[in-house]
Parts: sequence; structure tokens; C-alpha cells
Amino acid sequence: MQIRFDHGPGGGAQLFKASRRRIRAERPEEVPAALAALDAARADGLWIAGYASYELGYALEARLAPLMPAARRVPLMSFAAYDAPRAAEPLVAGAGALGEAVPLWDAARYGQAFDAVHALIGAGDIYQANLTFPLEMEARGDAGALYAALAAIQPVRHGALIEEDRRVILSRSPELFFRTDAEGGIETRPMKGTQPRSADAAEDARRRYFLQSDEKNRAENLMIVDLLRNDISRICVPGSVQVPELFTIESYETVHQMTSLVTGRMQPGAGLAAILCALFPCGSITGAPKLRAMEILRALEPRPRDIYCGAIGWAAPDGRAEFSVAIRTLLLEGERATLNVGGGIVHDSTATAEYEEALWKARFIRPLIGEDKGRS
Repeated sequence: MQIRFDHGPGGGAQLFKASRRRIRAERPEEVPAALAALDAARADGLWIAGYASYELGYALEARLAPLMPAARRVPLMSFAAYDAPRAAEPLVAGAGALGEAVPLWDAARYGQAFDAVHALIGAGDIYQANLTFPLEMEARGDAGALYAALAAIQPVRHGALIEEDRRVILSRSPELFFRTDAEGGIETRPMKGTQPRSADAAEDARRRYFLQSDEKNRAENLMIVDLLRNDISRICVPGSVQVPELFTIESYETVHQMTSLVTGRMQPGAGLAAILCALFPCGSITGAPKLRAMEILRALEPRPRDIYCGAIGWAAPDGRAEFSVAIRTLLLEGERATLNVGGGIVHDSTATAEYEEALWKARFIRPLIGEDKGRS
């Protein structure tokens, strides 16, 4: 398994190659040993890099274990242990393109699932749920060239290219899942709230201001901040969890996003396994309450999320680590590519607006499928 990070441990593009060990879990019963192997490898002075699929979350909670789907396209966990990363060569442009992206759900089918979620919110069963669906398309040419083109279109902090067996993962995620330092600090930056960019500067500024001040988006973001505060407190020293930033707006090529920052000081001995057990999957892509939202989404969504909404990242032997939430992420298998999209539903959401917002999030691939290359 070979993994390139746009911003690796050294700050620039870095490559993990020529692994010393593979750490995988294909089945739920293999997860405990794989988690232990992550911490054992770091204790042996090795670096870790890889990913966890969304469905790993079902294996981490006994209540969710019956939800594990049989037909999955990626392992629950796929990591490798390395001596150290090295500087990556510059990305090279080449021949690569995507076919037309076809949503598995049209607006009407999405509306049916939305109505089911909305009714449960109205009944007080949950407060929020992040409903998602896949888009399928043809992938043509070299995966590395596709990744280079995507990186040129929309630079992000957490871009990653994973080449593994018969699959390739191209992630252009802007969202930090968690970051740890060598002194035991941990931070997570949930991303909730979206507005599309506009080519008109005045309209673009209006949309950014709307996102910053909109009560619906703030409420949605705050729910997830509270969820992450609860999750992170499971591994942190009591009283150390803080929220130094609320409702920050980050602007990307195609969308404005609202983020917040949650920080804490980890309890002594909390390793990568403990972090994943406490936080995974990220609350920003599930809902609140987390476990009940995951149960509802499993019943409604058309297929396993696989790598989408999982986590991609690296961990150093000295305690540093950085993982992203695997959104804006393409899974390539031969000539088949899958890109999932979605968004959080709350009480005052509407099906039309949420479906449109979900499709906004796929706009970053437009230039590769021959659509309009500018903003609208």
C-alpha cells in the first residue's frame, strides 16, 4: 500500500511507501487485534498510515454490531507500518477523465428518505442525521493523473492518494477529523454548514455572510460541536476540553464551509486505538444522538458508505497524528468510480434544499467530466 499526503508530517507533500507491516481488518472479529497492532507498531518506533472505512463504527459499538453489511467494497481497517515517510515527487499531469456522474437517488427518492428522517426528528427520536447517497461514473485514464487534476482544481489541507491492491482512493477532504501532538494535545474541527461559491464577488460575499449568520447552520454546527465535545472527553483529562473557535468560515474553490474547533488534553496512555474507539466515526457525518442516527441512516441509505465518511491519516511513533474525515473522496475500482455526497438534516431543513446542497459538494469534479469549469 502506497499513500501520498498533500500535507504530510513534515508540512509538504509526503509519501509512505515500502511498508514493514500490514494491519488490516476485513471482518469485525479482526478489529480488536488490528487496533492493538496500531499501537504496538508505534511502540516499536514505526509510523502508521492508512484508512478506516465508515463501517468500522459498527464494529466499535456492541449496539451497532447487527448493522454490519455483508457486501462491502473496502476493509474495515487498512493500515501499514513504515520506517518513515519521505518527500513526495511533484504531481504530474496526464490523461485522466471522469464520465457523467449519475446519482443513485434522484430528488424524489431522496425526498422519501428525507421525509423518514424528518419525521423522526419531529418525534424527538433524533436532532440531526447526515443522510448520504452515492454517485457513479466511469473513470478513464491514469488514477494519478486524475488526482493531479483534482489537486490543481481545489487545493485542500487533507488531500490523500491511496494505491492499494485493485483499488485507488482519491481524497480531496477539507475536514480535519483529529490531530494530536507529541505532548498529548488533541483537536478536532467538525465541518457543518455549506454554501456554494459564486463567480460574482458581491454575491459570493453575500453567501459567505449568510452562512456565517444563518441560525439554521449555526444550530446544526453547534449540535455537532456538543457531540464532539462529548466524544473527545472520553479520552481527555477532566476539565481540559475547550471550544476556542465557533462558527469559523473556510472558503474553497466551489463552497464556503462552517467549522468549529474542539481541543483537549489526552489522558496518559491514550493511543490511536483509544482515540478511534472514542471518536469514530466523526459526529459531523453521522448525526445526534450519534448511535441512534447511525441506526436510522443504516436503514435508509442505499448501500454501505465504505471509505466515504471514514478516516484517512497517519500517526508518528512520538504521539503525533493527523486524520481527515473522508469526504469529497472518490473510490476507483478499475473503470468504475464512486463519489458519495450528503448533508445534515435538522428540524427546519427542506428536502429540495438538502438535495441541492448534497449535489453542490460534487462540483469539484466538474472540470473532469466536461461541465462548466467556473463557479455559478
